[in-house]
Amino acid sequence: PILNFVIQVILVTFLILLFGEVIPKVYANNYNINFSKLMALPLTILKIIFKPLIKLLISSTSIIDKKIDKKIEILNPDELGHALDLTKDSVQNKEEKKILEGIVKFGNTDVKQIMTPRTDVIAFDQNIDYKTLLNELRAVKFSRIPVYEDSFDQIKGILYVKDLLGKIKEPSTYNWNLLLRDAKFVPENKKLDDLLKEFQEEKTHIAIVVDEYGGSSGLVSLEDVLEEIVGDITDEFDEKDISFVKINDKSYLFDGKTPLIDFYKILNIDGNSFEVVKGESDTIAGFCIEQAGKILLKNEKIVFGKYTFIVEASDKRRIKKIKIKIE
Repeated sequence: PILNFVIQVILVTFLILLFGEVIPKVYANNYNINFSKLMALPLTILKIIFKPLIKLLISSTSIIDKKIDKKIEILNPDELGHALDLTKDSVQNKEEKKILEGIVKFGNTDVKQIMTPRTDVIAFDQNIDYKTLLNELRAVKFSRIPVYEDSFDQIKGILYVKDLLGKIKEPSTYNWNLLLRDAKFVPENKKLDDLLKEFQEEKTHIAIVVDEYGGSSGLVSLEDVLEEIVGDITDEFDEKDISFVKINDKSYLFDGKTPLIDFYKILNIDGNSFEVVKGESDTIAGFCIEQAGKILLKNEKIVFGKYTFIVEASDKRRIKKIKIKIE
């Protein structure tokens, strides 16, 4: 009985494939015009016969679809990060994995975490003469420069270097302030995905970051935002910015102004434990000051988990160099 059953199944399957699949396809392919003429009338008749039923099914499906409350499940960044960890073995390329991690964390990152702090921003006083301005521009090699009145807290606008083309031979008395474009201001707590959207809509590449009191706390560019996804973007004018030195597998030397977010990437660690206790700090030096409650002097140290932070250079105002030892 079993053998008969197997033979029947194989035979029936073969006949169905032969006469229901293979022969019709071969015939239709070789005699496509004749086959089309032959099938046109039967298909038209079937369409007319089943048209009421088709309309009924389509309308009923639409009604049912509207009645059903569709719940769109939106994964939060933590869930996406967990999903990425589960699939990390399938991501062969390290750069691809880095980009995916950047995308996951992108919407949760504040502007303050990636901005260039005001102490490192290159900006010009609006009162310098035109020749001095040109000499300064040749030295800095930036295409967009903030311009201020009296202090960096009073930004008057952004100078685009390309706007100076054709005006190189103007005298020192030339009023270059007329070329300033309006500056864009963003709060420190703006999320990067919102800022990127604004940059795209307004077709701008640079913004001044302001604190809750209206003071200028730094500068952020479109390049800074994109680097959070794709990694460092360099051009022919970028100098090699060495913010850390790897002494050995358990010891590193960092600039105090190194952002915590970069610190996590360099050591390839999850920064959640740091984020919980960092307070308002966004740099390694700021984290050490937050934990110690004061500006640490040379050779003073703090211990956080398995990390020991030892101050290598500092003054009364800031921590300049920090050695980090990993237990």
